[in-house]
Amino acid sequence: MKKMLIACILSLVLVTFFQIKLASANELTQDSEELRLQDMLMIMLTPNISEVLRNYYGPNTPGITPWKIHIIQTKRVQHFRGFMLDITFEIEPTTGHNVSIGKDRITYRISYGPSVELIEHTHLATYELPPELQEPTSFNFNHLPRLFKYVLSKPY
Repeated sequence: MKKMLIACILSLVLVTFFQIKLASANELTQDSEELRLQDMLMIMLTPNISEVLRNYYGPNTPGITPWKIHIIQTKRVQHFRGFMLDITFEIEPTTGHNVSIGKDRITYRISYGPSVELIEHTHLATYELPPELQEPTSFNFNHLPRLFKYVLSKPY
């Protein structure tokens, strides 16, 4: 009975180990033709992405970090070799400190011309900023050390 239990536990550990290895093997670690083409496409779409994010997030428009753009789907709208394509991707806009502030899904229709048309923008999530990056709501003199309070109280 003990041998059966040990065999089951050992097999579970080995299966879990191999699944972790396989999952990490799916991550890209080398440059490839496909990766370069995806990166070029994202570089070309950056002005359009910035405009969509500026319209959604307002004056505090976040930055675009190219490695935080993941292509979800591409498809041809017309027949085989038709030059009208839809591309859907998810992007995590960042602050100036490369901290993600949210997640958005954007779909564009790209066609010959060149023409780029926004089909859909969906805000998927809002992430909370770390405390050190949040703007203070009010300034509290009690947080300053005693020396600073003294200096600030003098009319120089």
